[in-house]
Amino acid sequence: MRAQGHFDGFAVAAQHAVIAGHVDAAALPRVADALAGEGEPADVAYRIAGTTDAAGRPALEVALAGAVALTCQRCLQPFRWPVAQTTLLLLARDERELARIDEEDHEHEVVLADAPLDTMALVEDELLLTLPF
Repeated sequence: MRAQGHFDGFAVAAQHAVIAGHVDAAALPRVADALAGEGEPADVAYRIAGTTDAAGRPALEVALAGAVALTCQRCLQPFRWPVAQTTLLLLARDERELARIDEEDHEHEVVLADAPLDTMALVEDELLLTLPF
């Protein structure tokens, strides 16, 4: 198990390794703008597990759990939004493979993993996708 930082997505997938930890969502720049009030707890647990999809392609399962404070757009009052998301990300070695997999598989997201992946960037991307807008 590893903590924050950068990692080789293909190595994590091949070894079925796990990267896990907690993050204060307010510390993630793109997420912080969407959160309500300062000082509200926004602890989100993350788990990035190396795996393969049904076709045997390398993948990462990104799971998030926790809660964040948002502002209701109707009454403008803060409320707690539960975060419980699991996403399978397929890995591509280059742009051509990314385009091919993306064309073949409409069920899963594909990420370019030709360079080390940033743990917090993956967590932030997935968290942003779970927020209601």
